[in-house]
Amino acid sequence: MALIKFVSDFVRTFKITYIISNLFNYNKLKKNAVLYKKYGLKKSVIAPISSKDFAKVPAQPKSWLDEKSLKEIAAANNDFQRFPKNIQDSLINWSEDGYAILPGFFSKQAEEVNRTIKDKLKNGEIKFRYGNKIMFAMNRSELIRNIGNEPLIINILSFLMGKEATLFQSINFIEGSKQKAHSDIVHMTTYPQGYLIAIWIALEDIKEEQGALFYYPGSQKLPYILNEDFNHGGSYLRLGENAYAAYEDRVEKQIQETGLKKKVFEAKKGDVLIWHANLLHGGSAITIPGSTRKSMVFHYYADGVICYHEISQRPAVF
Repeated sequence: MALIKFVSDFVRTFKITYIISNLFNYNKLKKNAVLYKKYGLKKSVIAPISSKDFAKVPAQPKSWLDEKSLKEIAAANNDFQRFPKNIQDSLINWSEDGYAILPGFFSKQAEEVNRTIKDKLKNGEIKFRYGNKIMFAMNRSELIRNIGNEPLIINILSFLMGKEATLFQSINFIEGSKQKAHSDIVHMTTYPQGYLIAIWIALEDIKEEQGALFYYPGSQKLPYILNEDFNHGGSYLRLGENAYAAYEDRVEKQIQETGLKKKVFEAKKGDVLIWHANLLHGGSAITIPGSTRKSMVFHYYADGVICYHEISQRPAVF
């Protein structure tokens, strides 16, 4: 098994591996040709793509609430005023903080999700990948898919981005991720920048000792860290073998340089944390051995933008 993993990881460092994969997914990727033309990107839809490719295309405006403060325009914004008062209160500091909390939003569905995940793991419908992540359970569960597409959630996310939000991915956790601070844009990048958004749902009460989520309020305002901003070790033919570790080191340096203050989300079952594409966040250390941190993440792209993975330089496949 160790040898198979070594060979697999080695093969995945070659860009040609992803080009071949893109060929197999051509029918899903060919719609990108319209977007490439829209933004002036002269590139094949099956070719590697990264932020470097956009250096010479016309600059695009940021998401509207990156340019304006929601606090300042809320009273006169009809779309915002249509939200219930408790939702307004949760969203009002979005432009300054880069996150919002909806207490107990999915408390009624949490236990059913936990049962669904347990049953589907047992019967082999889903499995762990990348260590402790259960990827795309929404493709195996109508319940999970419906939660990700809950109408009020979609309305909120679309409002915050200023474009219609489309569900892209789900990730379920049984235990804490213990992941170092990072921004989702290095995994799910967009052009124009900032048109990704995520929600994290607590599926049980979670304390810091269980590996609670942490985040850095206001970090969404920092410059995006992309391939050209750290030593990724890649070349024309290959990806850097230690690119992600180098990225994490660069993020840690950014945190130290800016003096950002970490916040830990000790959540109640059903609480929802919404975060901006560039908000730095991660998973706390697990100090109670064997403890769980049952939770679920959904990522959404905005319609009409180019979506790709910065480090592996793959276009996103829907």
